[in-house]
Amino acid sequence: MDQIIECVPNFSEGRDQEKIAQLVKEVVSTEGVKLLDYSSDKDHNRTVITFCGDAKGVKEAAFKLIKKASEIIDMRYHKGEHPRIGATDVVPFIPVKNATMEECIQIAREVGEKVGRELNIPVYLYEEAATTPERKNLENIRRGEYEGFFEKIKQPEWKPDFGPQEMNTKSGATVIGARNFLIAYNVNLATDNIDIANKIAKAIRFSSGGYRYVKAMGVELKERGIVQVSMNLTDFNKTPIYRVFETIKAEASRYGVNVIGSEIIGLVPAKALFDVADYYLRIENFSENMVLENRIYE
Repeated sequence: MDQIIECVPNFSEGRDQEKIAQLVKEVVSTEGVKLLDYSSDKDHNRTVITFCGDAKGVKEAAFKLIKKASEIIDMRYHKGEHPRIGATDVVPFIPVKNATMEECIQIAREVGEKVGRELNIPVYLYEEAATTPERKNLENIRRGEYEGFFEKIKQPEWKPDFGPQEMNTKSGATVIGARNFLIAYNVNLATDNIDIANKIAKAIRFSSGGYRYVKAMGVELKERGIVQVSMNLTDFNKTPIYRVFETIKAEASRYGVNVIGSEIIGLVPAKALFDVADYYLRIENFSENMVLENRIYE
């Protein structure tokens, strides 16, 4: 591809495999895009799809996905651990190759306008596409979630950027924006005590005094009988994965709890994992040029 823009939409459905397959099909059937990954979580009741393509392709695929989600997902019956306000909860566009943040902002605006006009779904722009400082942070927009948004949306300061100033009862509202690369990273703890996960999340997230580029919350994984610290790492170059992992281990030990594993949702840049390998292996004078595949395909 001469131009590569990544899109990582999140949907409020992680249990019904037939519905998830319908969403994935919308990407596969769109010319000019490539499906990279999709993953679902039953406890979160959420699916994350990752695809890339040129500007025309990602715009078309994103709208088709939002439209399909509005047809097959009914928010009146949705329950899950992850915060959400709509069937299509959030749709970020990320510049990767021969694309600028300004182009991604324009794509977000065009898709948002079309969603509001044709699907009658309230749309909020966030991150680099945000129209006010309060809307830059996804947490601020999503606070109150689907259930609380029926009243929140009536407030003048929460008038949507596009679409009606009333909730779509079935589909909720959707957040669309442009941002840099983000790593969705979760650490699982050997306990079912959600208070411990919440305390650790509070210790590491920026909004409560933790790392500048970490968003975190505690989540119950009821099927496994454990809890996790669920995170978004918004700049892995400035707050690397290993630093967050080691901090969580140290905080967990205060409560007599072990870390039993971690997981990455969606995709991760190779450099983020190289940084982890370098940190734990203490490789002297490590360089990405030492990686075989990097030399073969350079």
